[in-house]
Amino acid sequence: MASSPLLTRISHPFSSLYPTKITPFYWATEQSFKFPSTPFNFVKHLSSNDNPTIFHNFNFDSFYANLIDNSSHKINITQVHAKLLLLGIQQNGFLVSKLVNAAVNLGEISYARKVFDKFPDPDVFLWNAIIRGYSKYNLFASAVEMYSRMQVLWVSPDGYTLPHVLKACGGIPSFRMGQQVHGQIFRLGFEKDVFVQNGVVAFYAKCGKIASAKVVFDRLEIRNVVSWTSMISGYAQNGQPIEALRFFDEMRSMGVMPDWIALVSVIRAHTDVEDLEHGKSIHSCVIKMGLELEPDLLIALTAMYAKCGQVMVARSFFNLVKLPNLILWNAMISGYAKNGYAEEAVKLFRDMISHNIKTDSITARSAVLACAQVGSFDLARWMDNYISKSEHKDDVFVNSALIDMFAKCGNVDMARMVFNRTLDKDVVVWSSMIVGYGLHGRGREALDLYQLMKQSGVSPNAVTFLGLLTACNHSGLVEDGWQLFHCMKDYGIEPRHQHYSCLVDLLGRSGYLDQAYDFIMNMPIEPGVSVWGALLSACKIHRHVTLGEYAAERLFSLESYNTGHYVQLSNLYASARMWDRVAKIRVLMREKGLSKDLGYSLIEINGKLEAFRVGDKSHPRSKEIFEELESLERRLKQAGFVPDRNSSLHDLNEEEMEETLCNHSERLAIAFGLISTAQGTTLRITKNLRACINCHSATKLISKLVNREIIVRDANRFHHFKDGVCSCGDYW
Repeated sequence: MASSPLLTRISHPFSSLYPTKITPFYWATEQSFKFPSTPFNFVKHLSSNDNPTIFHNFNFDSFYANLIDNSSHKINITQVHAKLLLLGIQQNGFLVSKLVNAAVNLGEISYARKVFDKFPDPDVFLWNAIIRGYSKYNLFASAVEMYSRMQVLWVSPDGYTLPHVLKACGGIPSFRMGQQVHGQIFRLGFEKDVFVQNGVVAFYAKCGKIASAKVVFDRLEIRNVVSWTSMISGYAQNGQPIEALRFFDEMRSMGVMPDWIALVSVIRAHTDVEDLEHGKSIHSCVIKMGLELEPDLLIALTAMYAKCGQVMVARSFFNLVKLPNLILWNAMISGYAKNGYAEEAVKLFRDMISHNIKTDSITARSAVLACAQVGSFDLARWMDNYISKSEHKDDVFVNSALIDMFAKCGNVDMARMVFNRTLDKDVVVWSSMIVGYGLHGRGREALDLYQLMKQSGVSPNAVTFLGLLTACNHSGLVEDGWQLFHCMKDYGIEPRHQHYSCLVDLLGRSGYLDQAYDFIMNMPIEPGVSVWGALLSACKIHRHVTLGEYAAERLFSLESYNTGHYVQLSNLYASARMWDRVAKIRVLMREKGLSKDLGYSLIEINGKLEAFRVGDKSHPRSKEIFEELESLERRLKQAGFVPDRNSSLHDLNEEEMEETLCNHSERLAIAFGLISTAQGTTLRITKNLRACINCHSATKLISKLVNREIIVRDANRFHHFKDGVCSCGDYW
């Protein structure tokens, strides 16, 4: 059959309206998608006799629906909308629903609402479109509002309406509203609709009602991957990672293949329990399924490896994302901060704010934690300045972290300033300040603050009492510490190992060794490493060899390869001048392949930390440092300083012993600080080990000779040396 001349010339009844060289707009839906400039005069065309049969048979719904479905920009939708208005078919519910859905998919929710509001009598499909849009973009209150209006207008929801409404109720969260929707589901007969019931499960899980979610789940006749994922996510999000993993195992045993959403929750559960090995197996599953570039999975994997200490692996995932979102930045900064990579955490935080990426409370807290670990007072002041100008300045959690940061950076007075400016002081804020005072041995101030705390109506918690006991311990306040420990139960707080060990340390350091031993023997819980370690340390101070040996035996049974325990016992023997037993401990350590941790000291000069080890001559200014050190030693001798030789250095001659003692890392740090700063500048030093008796005594005298304040943070506490006196009162 020969082709019609008309159909040979044109392929659409309206093409006669266009010049022959212009491509009809419907041919370019996936390319330029531009309407012709010629006005679309539908009325004129309708009244003409040109091709009446073709025009009459033309399917407007199919044609414009195809245009809408292929829209890739807002301008495409607005052009189609304009044509519908021009054609007088803007009240076609099918096409308007298509328009709203397309606008939603393009993120143009405001435009979608405008289109919706112009429609006089929306049907359920149009209501579904706008409710889905609000729910999709987490505008949950608007979604619930639209659903309420829908009910007022007596439009009955269908199986596609309810899951989006339930998601909105869970997102607000509005438990009462969600329960009402659940009641409607029964009345409308959707109790067997798996799509709707999955929404109910997810709603209860989002609201923290995981038991209710489990009841709904158990009643499902058909459980698809969404059903299982809702439960797994619910358990993971509600602090029950073990149950989440159990459900995942059950899901796999039922032959249900997980999707990426389920895998995100499973990875988070393994992260929470810090089970890296099983987490790696899920990572392998992700790779096999080809999902390794899924953004949410990248975030989950970054967080898992970061929290489990594999920060380099975590960083490799972080670097895969071109535009990391806030959650990813937080996971990486927090991972660095919590795994001993404080400087990297601070650097990444600086990178983040330099790119004008908005931070949240979690970001700020992680960065402050990292600054506290670095120990730089200049860095601490920079962080405080940043926070004071940010939206986090009144965040109680951030302010608590700032208090802790300043205390750990050696300035408890700045910590108190942050405390004073914090408006809503909760137990965390009070406890942070009390712990700060404890760290600096300011026991009386800690006790005074505790009284103010009680007067303010804030009840103490376990951390509060730990800070109070530490303050009493570092200040020798035995009676106060004893009373505080025994009043913990008045607040319903059961003492933990840290509280017991703190009290043992307090009794032992004060010379009440027998009482400390009796206290340990009557503990309601099994004494741990910290308790026996405190007793051994006290025995070393008071040279009680027999009791110290017993404590050491208990420690060796608990941790046979902990170097510190052997060193403590060796120091005890050395203090009692039992050199043969010192030698035996050295042999025992060699047999076990143990070696003493090397001591080092850090000093902050102009915001930069410099590190020194015993006898360290690697510094570029080493010659000047040792010249200053020799000058200090001469001045110390002239002032009558005599080093204590009751140490494990018994196998050295007098000259070697003296040289070794004066070359300790903190002495080198002090000498470097003196030649690098102006007269009167405070020196801030951090030492990884407990300060030795000689260096402690020497530093007191040096502070007087050079007229400087020297702040030293050792493994136990802060020492503020000034005018020949230490803040610890020689009680450490």
